[in-house]
Amino acid sequence: MIEADKSPQGDVSAASGEKISIHGLMEILPHRYPMLLIDRITEFHAMRHAKGYKNLTFNEAFFQGHFPGNPVLPGVYMIEAMAQLGGTLVMEPEDYHRLTPLLTGIENARFRRQVIPGDRLDMEVTMLRMRSRMGWVNGSAYVDGKLVCSAELMYSIVTAGGDFALEPTVLRE
Repeated sequence: MIEADKSPQGDVSAASGEKISIHGLMEILPHRYPMLLIDRITEFHAMRHAKGYKNLTFNEAFFQGHFPGNPVLPGVYMIEAMAQLGGTLVMEPEDYHRLTPLLTGIENARFRRQVIPGDRLDMEVTMLRMRSRMGWVNGSAYVDGKLVCSAELMYSIVTAGGDFALEPTVLRE
């Protein structure tokens, strides 16, 4: 189980159903830099609904080559960020270190606007259905309240291939 965050922001654990800080995310998800694409979960209701965001800076590696002189967030990264948020939603807290949600399907993906450095990608996912070790969520991403991406994402929940209880070395307290 995730312990309450001791940061000054006063985040609480996933078990309370409210917020999850970057420290908590690193306990739930196996992703690490540069592929951890969520900075914070601002609202979390297990197996129902979650909201979170990713702050995008010019220093992100993908902006250097996509495209030089006109940096744009690749659509696949928007989908991956929503998938990571959805992955936290389809997991039960006691399963974080035993199971891993793998993205297995993307339906009806739509990209409506460009996302550029300096934007904050606000995301939300809603559980559509869960069956055995399969889950479906509806995801949407926004910048300044405007829809930039939406998709229905499917997950297969598999046995974890390793211990993800790694020390978040990039975030020393």
